[in-house]
Amino acid sequence: MSSSPYYLQSSPLNVRLNRVIGWLARHGISLMGSAEMSVPGRKSGRMQRVPVNPHHYDGGQYLVSARGHSQWVRNMRAAGGGELRVGRRAHAFTAVELPDAEKLPILRTYLEKWGWEVNQYFAGVTAKSSDEEIIACAADHPVFRITVTS
Repeated sequence: MSSSPYYLQSSPLNVRLNRVIGWLARHGISLMGSAEMSVPGRKSGRMQRVPVNPHHYDGGQYLVSARGHSQWVRNMRAAGGGELRVGRRAHAFTAVELPDAEKLPILRTYLEKWGWEVNQYFAGVTAKSSDEEIIACAADHPVFRITVTS
């Protein structure tokens, strides 16, 4: 077993699709609730943009990294927040990463809504998987509770 954190790199096709989805969000078109997130790079300080699927659960808003410990996750850990944008509406937010023990209901409901898009990154785990199976994959999928500040 590798000691490196789980991360599934995007295929060239997914990179192109993400650019289109980000462009659409930047221009006011949200696909099923998608938004463009900007977070400062931990080394460069420049804003890095990535399309995300903000997830609402039990009165809270969350960002889930289906691909694992990606660059945006590492940047978010360093910055503690960023900005969500759909068109001209931009909202700054702060972010707190959840411990694995708190992820089960968020991951299950995230997979219920977005599974058609992200199941491929969860190694066979779906919204219908057992609690134990979802908990077993929780460490591979960072989850941030976000609080909009503007």
